[in-house]
Amino acid sequence: MSRTDNSKAYQSDRTLSAEVKLYYDLHLPVETPAPLLIALHGYGSNKAWMMREARSFVPENFAVAALQGFHQHMKEPKEKGGPLRYGFGWLTNFHPEDAVALHHRALLDLIETLAREGVADQGRVFLFGFSQSCALNYRFAFTHRDILRGVIGICGGLPGDWETSTQYGATDAAVIHLHGMRDEFYPPERVAGYAESLRRHASDVDVRGYDAGHELVPAMRDDVRGWLRRLVDGGERRVV
Repeated sequence: MSRTDNSKAYQSDRTLSAEVKLYYDLHLPVETPAPLLIALHGYGSNKAWMMREARSFVPENFAVAALQGFHQHMKEPKEKGGPLRYGFGWLTNFHPEDAVALHHRALLDLIETLAREGVADQGRVFLFGFSQSCALNYRFAFTHRDILRGVIGICGGLPGDWETSTQYGATDAAVIHLHGMRDEFYPPERVAGYAESLRRHASDVDVRGYDAGHELVPAMRDDVRGWLRRLVDGGERRVV
């Protein structure tokens, strides 16, 4: 005996819009509005870790906002019976373009909010990305080309569509990209062409290598702090 299927055609991947609540920590200097550094952590980390690191990279007069990734996952406890720990990321393999759009919207809204509140000097906004967030930040900087004063990328990569996409264009934002000579994810041979690639769309590009792995080290902090001072104090642009 057969059964008649009266249902209509199957439809896949329909969408609806829903509000997403994003979290960030904010450090305020004594005087505001101030130069603003927006710092984004790498895969599996969180805003608290990134805030601690970011504050060690900036001059004292900077405001710092550490935004937390919007994709949460549980991490295995380091010790048996220990507490569950949570990590956050920025991308997934399922419709990654949605994550890119959310990242862009989050940064635009954060900058607008902090400028409206009198926290940020909108003409001196810097974006800092470590590891996974690095390529996302480059996507933002070279798409929204009039928003940032500078971009800091550490131990990360360029966008996967850097060579093929037509959305990236020239920006006046300065770029500094730092990498570890012992980085297992982004070894020197992988980043060898980054300076040339970044200079296609930016005139002030500084790429430096360090005796480091996939990590943030003191020498990077010193160099970024000096780079920020140069830009905030109105120093001349340079190409390294």
